[in-house]
This record gives sequence, C-alpha cells and structure tokens, in this order.
Amino acid sequence: MRKDTNNSNLTRRQFLRSTTAAVAAIAIVPRHVLGGPKYVAPNDRVNIAVIGAGGQGRSNTQFMLKEPDAQFVAVCDPYEQWDRGTGGRKPLKAEIEKLQAEKNIQRRCNDYADFRVMLEKEPGLDAIMCATPDHLHALVSITAMKLGKHVYCEKPLTHNIWEARRVAQVAKETGVATQMGNMGHSGDGIRQTCEWLWAGAIGGVREVHAWGDAGRWVTRPGRPAETPPVPAGFDWDLWLGPREPRPYHPDYTPGKWRGWWAFGSGGLGDMGCHNLDPAFWALKLNTPLAVEAASPGVDPETTCHCTMYHYTYGPRGDLPPVKVIWYDGGLRPPHPDGIDPDEPLGVGDNGIIFVGDKGVISCGGWGGAPRLLPESLRKDFQPPPRTLPRSKGHIRDWLDACKGGSPASSNFEYGAKLTEMVLLGNVALRAGAKILWDPTNLKTTNAPEADPFIKGQYRKGWEIA
Repeated sequence: MRKDTNNSNLTRRQFLRSTTAAVAAIAIVPRHVLGGPKYVAPNDRVNIAVIGAGGQGRSNTQFMLKEPDAQFVAVCDPYEQWDRGTGGRKPLKAEIEKLQAEKNIQRRCNDYADFRVMLEKEPGLDAIMCATPDHLHALVSITAMKLGKHVYCEKPLTHNIWEARRVAQVAKETGVATQMGNMGHSGDGIRQTCEWLWAGAIGGVREVHAWGDAGRWVTRPGRPAETPPVPAGFDWDLWLGPREPRPYHPDYTPGKWRGWWAFGSGGLGDMGCHNLDPAFWALKLNTPLAVEAASPGVDPETTCHCTMYHYTYGPRGDLPPVKVIWYDGGLRPPHPDGIDPDEPLGVGDNGIIFVGDKGVISCGGWGGAPRLLPESLRKDFQPPPRTLPRSKGHIRDWLDACKGGSPASSNFEYGAKLTEMVLLGNVALRAGAKILWDPTNLKTTNAPEADPFIKGQYRKGWEIA
C-alpha cells in the first residue's frame, strides 16, 4: 500500500518547520481575515479611509483623530491639491500623518484619486468616512458596505430618494456599522426635546417651523458657457462619477457643487438633516401625505434660493396631524401667537420651533437644547425624567459600533428615512407640483412629472447595483 507522505513520514524537524511557517503566516494575515470582513477587535485601532478631502472631510478627520482608537490609513480625492493649499488629498494626507505622529502612530497614510482603486488596494481597511459631494454618497457607501467596510457618510445620506432606500437595504443586508453625519443627533438637546414633547410639555403639536443658514452658491441660471482648462492634478472625470460628462468650470467645485442639482441638494439638502431632525424623531414623521414647495425661480440646473417647503402629515398613532414648514435663503417663520415678538427663536440663523396646544418649544440648529415658551409656561415646568439613552459622542458611537457595540443612533436605517423626508421637498420643488406620496411604491400618486427626480440617471460604468 502506498504511504501517505504528507502524514506518515513527518519528522519532528519538518513539523517544527511547518508550524513556524504557519505561525508566521498567521502573523501577517490582516485581522479582518481572521475575524471576518467586519471584525475589529475591541482593543484594536479602527483603520479608516477618508473619501472626499474637502472642508467637511478634513473637519471629520480631525474629529475622528481625537478618538484614541481611530487611525487613518488612506485618503482619497480626485483633487491632488487645491490652489489655496488646504484641500485635496495631498494636504490632508500630510495633516493626517502629522496628527497621527502626535498620537505615536507611526504609519504612512496612502493617497488615491479613485475610491474603487483604494478599496481594492487596502485590504486591511476596516471602515470609510465619505465626505464627497452628494452625488457620490450612495455609490461610495454601497461599494464599501458590500466589501464589509463600516461606513460613516455625510448628510444628506444620498442624492435622491431611490438611493436612500437602496443604501438602507444594503446596510441591513451587510450588517456593517453605519452613521450619517448629522452630529446633533447624538447631543443631549435633541433627546431633551423628544422627552419634553413626549411628556406633553406643550400638548399636541400642530405646526413645526424650521430654517437654516445655507448659503447661495450659484447666482446665475443655467450651465456656464466658458470652458476653462481643468486644473493640474485634478481628475475631473472621476469627480463627475455617475454624472454625464460636461466641461469643467470653477463654478462647480470646490464648495459650489451644493448649488447644482446634478451634484448637490440646495439649502434644504445642506441643513435639513440637521435642523429637521428633532421633529422627525420626536413626531415620527416617516411618511407625509403631501409635499409642496415655492421659490421665486426654479432652474433645471441650479438650486433655488429663498425657498419654502410645506409637508402635511396625518395622525400618527396618538399624535395629531401636523404641518411642517422649512425656510431657507433668509426666510424666517412668523412669531407664534402669544409669544413676545422680541423673544428670540432658534439660535442665530438656524433653528426649529414646535407650536403646540399649550405652548411653544424653540431649539437651536443641529438639535440644540429646547426652550419652553412663553415665560409663564416655563417658570412652572418640571422637566420629565430621562427616557432616552445618552450618547458618548457621534463619532465615538460609530467607532464602538464598528467594534461590535450597539448601532449608532443615526445609522443608515434612520438616516435614510430622514434623508427621504428632506429630499421629498426637492422633488416637489423641481416638479412644480403639490405631490401626494406613495412610500410603498416609491412614487407620487398625482404628479408623474416628479418621477425623474425620485431616481437619478447614471452613466455607464457608474450604476448603483
């Protein structure tokens, strides 16, 4: 009988040699292979890549690096370096390496132009932080989640409603840790607002008014006629991503992309996920009956300035019908009846007010702390006991979720629903119609002209699966 040379003739020396080789092999295998594609050991640092090296990407990176277990291994952006020197992947790479050296992290941060190449070449990556323009949020997030990467994505979570549904679905299927970048959602203020409203501090809420300070990024209608050269070190085609090719122009980027429907979502998209969040959470605003919007001029290319959006909600359980109104471009709500007109509402240029049967709650933007009005109601008010768990911090909660902890509170299940509410306003605005929403079939029941704005168009090779 033929002997099995792989087992019968194994000498002690051969065994020791093979065992040593096996141990060495284990030592160089990335930990995500040993523990599964989503595994991050509790005592390990989370290996993160930032995708989008503009102002928000830089700010988020600085915040994340304040956490002791966060480290960045890669930065990705089609821009190598902006003219003013503070944006783009090269300056952010240098800043990351400096900040990490101060944390005694002696690790090189790699840089890439294409996020798809980065995901392929960084197998040890645990998570990504997406801070691209809106039109790339869904594609970046879905691509990363399907590879088992945890994802932190800026708001609004997506560029259209269909994408919001798809992102939430993939997050659920993959089970990765997710968080949308509406940081106020993790503060005490929004939790106090929910608790006060649920305790009946102002009775049934009939109206909500919210506003934001988003800027005016574009002042002319239509696309630019000029065709200046693409700056050196900038891959314009990569920046366009799923959008059809168009000539480069500095009116698109950096920063000004929010003012173009092809890339951004206007003032509502910029600030709605911050300042409408308390109402969405406290009043369970998942599905409006109708949405309409008005602006002095609606252009097919550029987002609008000075716009009002009206959302109508029916009863939701034991909550009464409510109207929600958003104002931007300097527009503000009137003072509610019975409230001193000199009484400040919100904080500065951002805020939200809840108008109830017994009084008013006013909050600053980004889920700011609630204030009860009028004074006669406030002086006798006893805050209810805490019923919502408090957050350790928006980024801390996400990092803990990456390590197997509880889901972050603005995870993609929640973030997608809030984003859908916000973007429905832009669907109504661009359609020029009061829309009646059918959430089950993802369509309006009365305005087929709204259909093109529910799901975007994607050029070949950039489709979202």
